Amino acid sequence: MTQAILREIIDYANRANPYPLYEELRKTPVSHDGDGPYVVSTYYEIQSLLHDPRISSDAKNLKATGDDPLGQGQGEEEGATLPPSFLKLDPPDHDRLRRMTNRPFGPPHAPHRVHDMREELGGLVSGLIDGIATTGNLDRVDLVDQFAYPFPVSVICRLLGVPHEDEPRFHVWAETLAASLDPDPDADPAQQGKGAMDARMELGMYLAGLIEERRKNPGADMLSQLATADGPDGSMTTMEVLSTSALLLIAGHETTVNLITNGMLTLLRHPDVLQRLREDPALSVPIVEELLRYEPPVQLLPQRSTLTEIEVAGVTIPKGASLWLILASGNRDPKRFENPDRFDPDRKDIQHLGLGSGIHSCFGAPLARLEAQLALSELARRLENPRLLEDPPPYRQNAVLRGPRHLTISCDGVRP
Repeated sequence: MTQAILREIIDYANRANPYPLYEELRKTPVSHDGDGPYVVSTYYEIQSLLHDPRISSDAKNLKATGDDPLGQGQGEEEGATLPPSFLKLDPPDHDRLRRMTNRPFGPPHAPHRVHDMREELGGLVSGLIDGIATTGNLDRVDLVDQFAYPFPVSVICRLLGVPHEDEPRFHVWAETLAASLDPDPDADPAQQGKGAMDARMELGMYLAGLIEERRKNPGADMLSQLATADGPDGSMTTMEVLSTSALLLIAGHETTVNLITNGMLTLLRHPDVLQRLREDPALSVPIVEELLRYEPPVQLLPQRSTLTEIEVAGVTIPKGASLWLILASGNRDPKRFENPDRFDPDRKDIQHLGLGSGIHSCFGAPLARLEAQLALSELARRLENPRLLEDPPPYRQNAVLRGPRHLTISCDGVRP
């Protein structure tokens, strides 16, 4: 039964609305069939496991099984050319690299890093919306290709300190690597894999050169600080800086694209909330939190395993078992949230799972929140009478990083 529901969740035919399938899963908080993964779908059990030190994110601790519902390679953000990022490591290696990455990124050592980017991010948002206005074709605007896709790449480039003239190269690499996370079923898998590997290699070589340059002539950017820092945890090797930078680019880009696009789709389906946001930009803060619960960009975490035998909701899970945590299902658990299928930005208690929790909670959460808040509030303010042209829109193939591949709208104009 569990495997059948999982295969329906993975099936592209259900991508537009997997939530009835999650509801079916929640009837059995922890379910398992045959050689498949143990699937956890209820809020409190997922939250507990996200904080449980007996749960591993390192693939080396996962015993091979005969059933892989996602298929080979789904959800990988690095290739064999780079060591695993801290996202796929356990303590103490995870803790060391995450601490070192956090020093130039956020509190307590760099409390103003994200806040000080607000003006620059606002300028990027304005420029992209101006670009929509100058296309001359407001009858058909793709908010993914024209806004949500390019925005986060530019943000990561500014964060890392990539020279402006090199940003177009990053956009090409990001697009190629994103395609590898969202494979086209009609494309040649070998060709697509080669394209992704080539992009990783080119990105790695470029970043390696930039790292060496910053070690000689450091600036205020994050890449300089990662490359030159020598604190309580020592210093990062060149390969560790490369792996961390690739993580920031790829993982940070994909989740933010989906957050913004899922957000606009939800607002267009709730015109009353869109109008409220247009009149009150501060409403973007609770809107983004409710979106992270209601339509999270990361739907599930399939790369967990057990370091020892554990018991969850009366089910014994053996050591080395594959564990899937269905975050989006937990976010719609009626035992935790009242009227969970209702989009309600006035919800008072939104302790969602949309950015994970525990030691692997989303590292870039402050930046992703700010990007989404600025993007959604400005799109709401400046687009005149936006209307969906296709609902549901075409979705990406990826069931883990779920979001529309295109979000086509029309509007009557673009306000200054």
